[in-house]
Amino acid sequence: MPATEITVTSAGKVAGQELLVPTGQEGEHYAHIQDWLTAQLKAKKTVRDISQKVLVKGIKQWAVYEGKAGGKTQRWAFKIT
Repeated sequence: MPATEITVTSAGKVAGQELLVPTGQEGEHYAHIQDWLTAQLKAKKTVRDISQKVLVKGIKQWAVYEGKAGGKTQRWAFKIT
């Protein structure tokens, strides 16, 4: 399933899950989310799937990953089509 990286901002919590709102900016397109994940693992970056802990407004299928980047926590959100 193709995946497109999207930029999101946090809009608080809903039903115990964090609500993320897309800003409209889209990033790279991947043939499958596994392509991005494999590149992260090859670069020895540790990421974890937090898709079950967040909701993305207006998107039916998504994947969200979290990892450390330069001492800060970074999130990557993908729209799956």
